[in-house]
Amino acid sequence: MSAGLSTPSASSASTPGSPAGGSLAANEARVAELLDTEWGLLIGGELVESASERNFEVSSPYSEEVIARVPDGSAEDARRAVAAAGAAFPDWAALPATARADLVRALADAIEARTHDLALLDAIDGGAPIAAMAADVGASVATLRYFAGLALELKGYTTPATTNLHFTERQPYGVVAKIIPFNHPVMFAASKIAAPLVAGNTVVLKPAEATPLSALLLGEIARQVLPPGVLNIVVGDGLAVPDALVRHPDVFRIGFTGSESAGRAIQRAAAEVAVKMITLELGGKNALLGFPDADPAEVADGAVRGMNFTWSGQSCGSTSRLLVHESIADEVVARVAATLADRPFVSPLDPAAVQGTIVNRRQYDRILGYIDGAVAEGARVATGGGRPVGVSRGLFIAPTVLDGVLPAHRVANEEIFGPVLSVLRWTEEAEAVALANSVRYGLTGSVYTNDIRRAHRVARALDTGFVWINGAGPHYLGMPFGGWKNSGTGREEALEELLSYSQVKSVNVML
Repeated sequence: MSAGLSTPSASSASTPGSPAGGSLAANEARVAELLDTEWGLLIGGELVESASERNFEVSSPYSEEVIARVPDGSAEDARRAVAAAGAAFPDWAALPATARADLVRALADAIEARTHDLALLDAIDGGAPIAAMAADVGASVATLRYFAGLALELKGYTTPATTNLHFTERQPYGVVAKIIPFNHPVMFAASKIAAPLVAGNTVVLKPAEATPLSALLLGEIARQVLPPGVLNIVVGDGLAVPDALVRHPDVFRIGFTGSESAGRAIQRAAAEVAVKMITLELGGKNALLGFPDADPAEVADGAVRGMNFTWSGQSCGSTSRLLVHESIADEVVARVAATLADRPFVSPLDPAAVQGTIVNRRQYDRILGYIDGAVAEGARVATGGGRPVGVSRGLFIAPTVLDGVLPAHRVANEEIFGPVLSVLRWTEEAEAVALANSVRYGLTGSVYTNDIRRAHRVARALDTGFVWINGAGPHYLGMPFGGWKNSGTGREEALEELLSYSQVKSVNVML
C-alpha cells in the first residue's frame, strides 16, 4: 500500500505534545510512559499473555535499542483467537448492518482520541516521522468511517427468471484472518479490519513482529468498544501465528498485505487445507513515465513524492523506476537530486523529521547491497548512495538516485523497498511502455504528459491496477487499489473491498 492516503488527518489538538505543536522532549517523555506497560494479546475481549508465556524483544530502528518486550504468540494462541472469533460471530453477524456500522464508527472515534499515542508508538517502533504517523492514524480513522458509511451497500437483487421470486443476499464468511506488514503499522491494523467487520465477520489480526506496539494498543482501545471476540489481535515472532491462521480449517477468508514471496506461500499453505478466499496486496516495481512535453520540474516533483521518501521508500506503491525521455532526463535528474539534498536525519519523534529510518538492520544491509550491486553493474549515483554523511545514529539511508540504469540491472527489476530511485532513459513511446510493463509486478504507474490523448493511451497500456496521470503517490477513498500480475489479487479502499468480505447466496421462492 502507498504511503499517502488522501484523507483528512485526525485532529490531535486536545492531546498534549501532539505533532502539530509538541516538542521532541515532550514526545520522548510520553513515549517513555507508553512503553512502561505490560503488553497483552487481545483474545476474546481480554488482554492475555502468550500460552507459552514467552516474550520477544522489540527494538527501535533509531536507537537500535530494545524498547519493549511483547507476548510471543504461538500456534495455540492463534487457535484460541480463532475460537473466540468463531464464538462471537453469530451474534455479530446477526446485528443489523447499521448497528455494526455504529460500533465501527465508535471505534474510529476512540482511535482518533488516541491519535498522538498511536503515532508515537509507530514512530519509535518503525522509525517513520511522527507527523507522518499521525497522518496514518487520520487515514485509518477516515477508512473506518468510510466503510461504516457503506454498510447498506451489502445488498442483493431480484431477478425475474420466472413467475416465482428469485433474489440474492450477501452474508459474511465468518472468521477472517488479516495479516499486515510493518510499514504502516496502525494504519493497516485499523483500516484493514474495517470492511470485514462492517460486512459481519469477526477478525483475527496478525501485526508484523517488527512493529507490533500500536496494534497492541489498538487492542486495548477496541476491547472498550467492540463485543468480546469480534476483534482479536495476536502477534508472534516468526511464522507460527500466520501459518496457523492460514491453515486453520475454520478460516475461509484471508487478507494479506506484504511481499510477493509471502503471498505465494500463503496461497500454497491455504490450498493444502481447504478452498479459501484470499486477497493479496503484494509488491511493486512501479514506473513513473516522464514524456518530453511534460514540465521537468513537475516530473521531478512527482518522482520525489511518488517514491515516498518520508517512509524511506518502504512502500509497495512507490514509483521506484523513473522512466524519463532522454531530452529532459538530465534536467529532471538534477532537480530530483537538488530536492533531496540537505535533508535532516533526526529522531522520528522530532516534529522536524522529514524522513524515517529503515525498519531493521537486516533490511538496511539488504538495501545497501542493492546500491553497491547497481554501481558494480555500471549505474551512477546522482545523489545519496549510502548512510548520510555525518549521521551516526539510526538506520538511515540517504535518498538515492541511480542514473544510467539499464533494463537488465537488478535495481530495474527487483523490489528494493528502500529509498532508491532507478532512472532509465528512452526515446520512443512504445519503448517507454514496454519498459514499464517489463517487470513481474503491476501495482501502480504514473504518466506525466500534457498531451491528453497520450495520457489516456499510455495509462490504458500500462499493466497495472492503479494509475496516476500528472501525479504520483496518494490514494483516494472510493478508488479501488490493488495490483495486476504478481502484485496481488483483489481490490481495497472501495466498495469492492466491502463486498469481497461477503458471500452471495441465491434464494428461489416458489410461489
